[in-house]
Amino acid sequence: MKLGDEVLPQLEALYACQITGGGGNGLEEPLPVPKWQFLCWLADHKNVLLHGSGDPNITEFEPRQSNDLAEFGNRKAVYAAGDGIWPMFFAIVDRVRYRMTIVNAAIRLETPDGTISDPYYYFALTDSVFVQKPWREGFVYVLPKTGFEEQPGDVIGDVRVHTHHWASLRAVRPLAKLRVRPEDFPFLEQIRPQNDERLAERTRANPDGFPWVE
Repeated sequence: MKLGDEVLPQLEALYACQITGGGGNGLEEPLPVPKWQFLCWLADHKNVLLHGSGDPNITEFEPRQSNDLAEFGNRKAVYAAGDGIWPMFFAIVDRVRYRMTIVNAAIRLETPDGTISDPYYYFALTDSVFVQKPWREGFVYVLPKTGFEEQPGDVIGDVRVHTHHWASLRAVRPLAKLRVRPEDFPFLEQIRPQNDERLAERTRANPDGFPWVE
């Protein structure tokens, strides 16, 4: 994603004034660009990672046991994304009031010549919950990248898959946070409903068949 030269000094000033000093404070609004663009700029150009949550009062992230099919993501850790849009999904989907299964991903593909694609996204949740529009206001926290490790990329054929998934086995204090609403999420209309029973059947039949859609 390329931003106009006229807004870059504003973003740099915002980063220097409100993020580098830490403290976990909320970023001032309005921003000079849409929130998803600002978050993508941070993830692509600054030494930070991002974490989406509905909790507005997190002062320190403690490692928690996750539930993931991949070994990397099935540990007691603090998880964060090296992508600007992916954590927005976790910020706006209300998994506290609604019980659901979610399937999601943010990847880039690297060809043998070193060319890396634009990101590809996938967002889906339980169909019976999807129809209730389980959206909420949430927050994307900006975390220091120091102490995190990146999930190794998979290789399919001659293409390497980068997942933007990072983990820290130690507690992490956020640098800042940004309030996001459902309308800030650029792929709200592309979130898919899924039948959990069929998803479980397809997962058992083909564990590597992500995203298991018809």
